[in-house]
Amino acid sequence: MFVWSKRLVAALLGLFILMLSVFFLDTASEGTSILKDHTTRWMAINYIGLIGWVFVWMIDQARMRGKNFWVWLVPFVLAPLPTLMVFVLFLQRRIQSS
Repeated sequence: MFVWSKRLVAALLGLFILMLSVFFLDTASEGTSILKDHTTRWMAINYIGLIGWVFVWMIDQARMRGKNFWVWLVPFVLAPLPTLMVFVLFLQRRIQSS
């Protein structure tokens, strides 16, 4: 993969570990259950990580196929998963040779 580098992977893993430690070290407020808050944060951390990974993967796949990724940026920000599906279908099109 062209996009992945050791520095990028180390930074992303470090960011994930930092977010995970904040998640686990967050203390509960008095007398209330924070299970829902923690579950929501856990899901958000994982979703953000997944979206980041998909973003980098899309850049890599577009580069490998000589396509412009940046036209996909705004749709990806607005709706990541549907954009991913359309992007994959776009990359699987057969190239018309003339």
